Amino acid sequence: MKQGKHDAQLLKLAMEIGVGYAKKRGFDDFDKGISPKDKVECIYRLLVQDKLIQPLATDKEDGPNMKHKLILWISRQLPDDHPLLN
Repeated sequence: MKQGKHDAQLLKLAMEIGVGYAKKRGFDDFDKGISPKDKVECIYRLLVQDKLIQPLATDKEDGPNMKHKLILWISRQLPDDHPLLN
């Protein structure tokens, strides 16, 4: 999987929006002690459960693939002329 120029910023934005979405769904805020890896997995699983993204194949469920799915998800939510998509 090829890394894009703005993948780090897109992942950060996806996490911010994902955490906001989780709060709206009634989840508590993530504690400071939760690792970024666990946050990615929690947001990924919530979006899969709510059918907002397609789940990965079971043998492909790992950190980099989950991050990639979140980046794809947020990329599709942004308008076409957004600076992070260039």
